[in-house]
Amino acid sequence: MPNHLSPLGIFHTAISILAVLVALYALFRQGKIDPKSGPGKLYILFTVIGCLTALPIMKTGHFTAGHGLAIIVLVVLPLGIYAKSIGFLGKSAEYVQVFIMSLTLFFSMIPATIETLTRLPISHPLAADPNDPVAKMGLMTLVAVFVIGVLYQLLKIRSKRKTTGTPDINLS
Repeated sequence: MPNHLSPLGIFHTAISILAVLVALYALFRQGKIDPKSGPGKLYILFTVIGCLTALPIMKTGHFTAGHGLAIIVLVVLPLGIYAKSIGFLGKSAEYVQVFIMSLTLFFSMIPATIETLTRLPISHPLAADPNDPVAKMGLMTLVAVFVIGVLYQLLKIRSKRKTTGTPDINLS
């Protein structure tokens, strides 16, 4: 059966869905994924577990782009967590943190989108493979949502700094 998930695959899927749900909650509630907040900490925990459990899953029998994205998320996530502690970032640290935390969610959503479109509905998946036009449209939609979401978050930070009198960096 092509849509069969192993116990590890089921656990990975469940924990990854939780990570996405917590991230969406944080974005809607706080306007960003803040690593110091409760939802931010949960997102980080679930994302790390999701990435680590993705690595041994070999549906195709070899390393895939999804594995590569999991590794990238594991490398980039600490930069997002500690961006405000990196001295040379200065006043741009909050912008960098928002971008990187959103980027980790975006990278996690790429394989989630492809897996969903190529597996569901079980009887007749929407996309045959990652190169299917439906899958490509799903990814393009994901890119658009990411760009719009990040721009919104960055403009919100800039606006908040202007209203509170905190000096801002020049974004141009």
